[in-house]
This record gives sequence, structure tokens and C-alpha cells, in this order.
Amino acid sequence: MELIPVTDRKTARQFLDVARVLYQNDTTWVCPPDMLINNIFDPKVNVFFNHGEATRWILRHEGRLIGRVAAFINHKKAWAGDYPVGGMGFFECIDNQEAANLLFDACRDWLQQRGMKAMDGPINFGENDNFWGLLVEGFTQPGFGMNYNPPYYKKLFESYGFKRYYSQVTKHLDIHAPFSERFWKVADWILKKPEFTFRSLDLNQIEKFATDFKRVYDEAWQWHENFTPIEIGTLIKTFKENRLIIDPGLIWFAYHRGEPAGFLVVFPDLNQLIKPFKGKLHVLNKLRLLYRLKTHKLDRARMIIFGVAPRVQRYGVDAGMIWHLNEAMKKRRWYRELEISWVGDFNPKMQAMLEAVGGVKAKEHWTLRKLFDPSLAFRPAREIPRDTRFNN
Repeated sequence: MELIPVTDRKTARQFLDVARVLYQNDTTWVCPPDMLINNIFDPKVNVFFNHGEATRWILRHEGRLIGRVAAFINHKKAWAGDYPVGGMGFFECIDNQEAANLLFDACRDWLQQRGMKAMDGPINFGENDNFWGLLVEGFTQPGFGMNYNPPYYKKLFESYGFKRYYSQVTKHLDIHAPFSERFWKVADWILKKPEFTFRSLDLNQIEKFATDFKRVYDEAWQWHENFTPIEIGTLIKTFKENRLIIDPGLIWFAYHRGEPAGFLVVFPDLNQLIKPFKGKLHVLNKLRLLYRLKTHKLDRARMIIFGVAPRVQRYGVDAGMIWHLNEAMKKRRWYRELEISWVGDFNPKMQAMLEAVGGVKAKEHWTLRKLFDPSLAFRPAREIPRDTRFNN
């Protein structure tokens, strides 16, 4: 077996091709756009290179591509916990422990050389809304940006010594099924409160809404372990790059006395449309994608992120935003299912909210951790405190 660093266009192309080779007979897999993966490892595009570094390898055997992996360090997060932790991801491998170990060892050695004591994986060199976690349950077609892998990957990770750090649950929601009476009472109550207002995204004010998003995110996510503030540049870039596929009516913001207090972001599930493209999003396929979007050739959307500032969590702001989303969905009858992905097992309040709206478990991913030093004590991710409200 030959482990080869990705150093030029040829090896970068082979890094992408590994997945196409391994999944060529898997009809469930959807190839992510090549451009999306390439951008993650382009320092000119990915703002995480401003405070991080990344590297990649491919694995060949007798001239055949059999695996790939990437390792990276986000220096803003790496040193925030009990010990420094790096990341690994974009792992693909044949069902062979020796091959997997070569890939895992490459990540471990590279991270150790840079002072890391552990690695989490499989994760993304970016925000956790994309390419995050090992699929362990629900091997059906993935939503756009969600990791998909064969069941045997779990064995490869655990045999190497990875342990589950936290689980990530994806739920599906029938758009047309009625919510509970109690839920609608909460929504009706907050909609009558004049101090609360709700606005859908305005694509002509992306910078303003990105700023509002960051305000809520940094306030609400501060209770997550190893929290770091979100990058405003990443937000603006995400909204601008996706403006052709964004439906503003599916993205809602809540305000309390004019101050940003919550958001939910729903995107059409592009995986239903791009599967035949096999990762190639050239001009012709982009036109095909836009045509399919305009003619409603899909029936599922994905809620990428949902957050409420702690200072207003007791008011039912989540119910207010979901009421507006539900009204928008009534006008978009082509949608039948909303995928809510993902919610960590460390977030009991969000898990309870999904139960309240009737979400049905569809998938489970794990983020795993491998300690390099056996003297270190492993522990799972800390649960977010159930009462994170601020005094008004």
C-alpha cells in the first residue's frame, strides 16, 4: 500500500475520485460537488485557513485508489478544552483495517507533530453543518452536506481506538402532519406579543442578516463545549454563494424589542437534484439544477441550523419561527418532508423541541475521539446546561 500526500492537481483530483471508485456500486450515495470539497482545502477560499492548517493523503494499492483522508487543526478551537485536539475527516476506505490504520496513523502523526493530544473525526475543516460525523444508523440517501458511509466504517474507527464523543440525531418531519395543540397555543401566545417580531431573509440585506445571525449564534452556542464565535465572513460567503438556491421564505429571524433573538435556516435538499451529476457542477449542470429547482423537482428540505438566544428561550420564540415556516410551507405544496439535521445528544432542550413538533428519528451520526496518550482520561462531550437563560 502506498500513502501519497495531496500536493498537486493530479493528486487533488484523485482525492475526489477515491469516493467515486468506492461508491460506484452504491445506489444510495450522492456525490458532493467537487467544487465544494476543493474549496474546503483552498486557502484562498476557506477562511478557516486564517487560523488553521490542513493536509490530505490518498492511499493506493497496485495502482488502484483504495482510500483517502484529511487532517486539520482549527487553532481557535484546538486549545480550548482539557487538552489540544485536532481533526480528521473526508475519510474513505475499503473494508480493510490495515488500510484504515495507515490513514489514521498519517493523521495522528501529523497532528502530534503540531502538539495535538487527540483527534476528533470524521469532522469538517469548517462549520459543523456540513461533512460532520460517522453514519451509524439510517443508511438511506443523505441530505445535502450530510456524511454518508458504509456500515463497516464504524468497525474501522473503533478497532483503531476511536470512542464516541457525542451522537448527532437527524429527524424527519412530515410537513403536512398536524402539530400538537399545546405547541400551537405557545405559538399563538408569542405571535400576539408586540415586543416580538419575525422576518424572513431579505437577499438584498445579506450583511445585516449575517450580523444578526452571528449575534444570536455567539450568544446561544456559548454553552457548547469548546465554543468559538462564528466567522462573519463565513456567514456572508455562505449566503452569497447560495443565493440562487435560497428560498428566503424558508429562512426566519426572530427579534425581541428590535434585537436579534433567534433564527432558523432551511435549504432545499439539493441531493435530490444533483445525484445524476456525480459531483460535476459545470455550467450545464448548474443550469439543470436551477431548472429543477424552478420546476419543483424535489419534495424535501433540510433545516441546517436553528437557534434561540438564552435570554428569550422561555417565551416560545422557537414556536413562533416554526409557525412562520409552516405558513411558508403551505404555499410550497411540493415539499413533503423536512429533515432536521443534526442535534447532538448534549443538547437536551433542542431534543425536547423536536419531540414536541413530532420529529421522527431517521439517522444517527457519531463524532468520535481518539486519544494519543493512554494516560489521558476519556470522557464524552458535556451536556449543555438545561437552564441557560440570562436575566433580562
